[in-house]
Amino acid sequence: MTDTSQSIKTEPPGPLMSPYLSNNPPPIIRDPYSVPIEEINMIDGRLFQEDIQFAHFDRLRKEDPVHLNELPGFGRYWSITKFEDIMFVDKNHQLFSSAHGISIGPQIDTPEDPSQLNFSNFIAMDPPKHDLQRATVSGVVAPPNLAKLEGTIRTRAGEILDNLPVGETFDWVDRVSIELTTQMLATLFDFPFEDRRKLTRWSDVATAPPGTGIVDTIEQRRDELLECLTYFTRLWNERAAQTEPGSDLISMLAHGENTKNMAPLEFLGNLILLIVGGNDTTRNSISGGVLALNQNPAEYDKLRANPSVIPTMVSEIIRWQTPLPYMRRTANQDIELRGKQIKKGDQLLMWYISGNRDEEVIDRPDAFIIDRAQARHHLAFGFGIHRCMGNRLAEMQLRIVWEEILKRFAFVEIVGTPKRLRSSFVRGITELPVRVHPH
Repeated sequence: MTDTSQSIKTEPPGPLMSPYLSNNPPPIIRDPYSVPIEEINMIDGRLFQEDIQFAHFDRLRKEDPVHLNELPGFGRYWSITKFEDIMFVDKNHQLFSSAHGISIGPQIDTPEDPSQLNFSNFIAMDPPKHDLQRATVSGVVAPPNLAKLEGTIRTRAGEILDNLPVGETFDWVDRVSIELTTQMLATLFDFPFEDRRKLTRWSDVATAPPGTGIVDTIEQRRDELLECLTYFTRLWNERAAQTEPGSDLISMLAHGENTKNMAPLEFLGNLILLIVGGNDTTRNSISGGVLALNQNPAEYDKLRANPSVIPTMVSEIIRWQTPLPYMRRTANQDIELRGKQIKKGDQLLMWYISGNRDEEVIDRPDAFIIDRAQARHHLAFGFGIHRCMGNRLAEMQLRIVWEEILKRFAFVEIVGTPKRLRSSFVRGITELPVRVHPH
């Protein structure tokens, strides 16, 4: 695969047509009970930026758990907010397709916009192609490979933490969360270590609509993603020429029977999937864990007194943060759900972040409890054939980083206001000012 200059296929305009990203967005709804329930629309990224989304989801779960919205450019889309309903949609890939996209977009018949890239990846595919492509790269997170990676992760986490400026205020997101996850991604891809921050940038560009602070225009987004494709195409060609394939993700794709003949934009799509999957969950959960423990000092005391709860705490952090708030499916046929008539072609947004606060399934869901019973029973990794491939790697990274934090520091103290990403698709913490206090 050498040609990255092929004519670019197109995809419809998607979130850029949202009034919430216009120059004159509608007023933010701070109190969900101050408006008719029909006006609640959870794709407004400002709700997540200000961390006021949970009251909105609470009302939807109680009053309208299968909630219809419609906007120009998007068509009809349903917010699915209850735990069991989300599982039903996620597990029934025959009824609800991934092949039309995993984030909110346009109606299937919306006219195309030539300014956008149309890249596919295996999370946005249905069987059998999904199964074949996923199987090609799943070995990188198989238990034997995870066992080999543990020592590397621990060494790097220790080095990062040992270089933190004790007694000074610094940004935990940049110095710890981004650095650790980017180093891990560079290892998985066998990516040039000195350029590893490019991976973070490409992850941010891929998931952020223009106008939300990451990129200014759709053309800038397109150009940066094509830069990503050009860079990785060089790596692909180098790895494909090797007679003995390596154990990194690029080598697996270049030599895999079901992936070695991918078109360039399909390669880009799978790259973005692997980069985002390896970056956003871990990065934002590392930051989210520090925030949750500061907000719940009794739980921090519990952790210091009994570090053996770390594996359970990791699952609770991931539930609490839910780094990817939703995934989209598209109805393959007319179907009824909780009395609502969903039409073929309608989008369904499975709000994992809402299901993870469903009081009918999770005891005291709004409480952060680091030794919670059945802590792994959450929705943050999804269910069914699209369940997060790297969930065990993410859990291992979080476990190791907290084991290493407790060896060094009595307290990671938040000393300023966290800044959050303006996005309903990635629940991101962009800045977290802290000071570390050694034992």
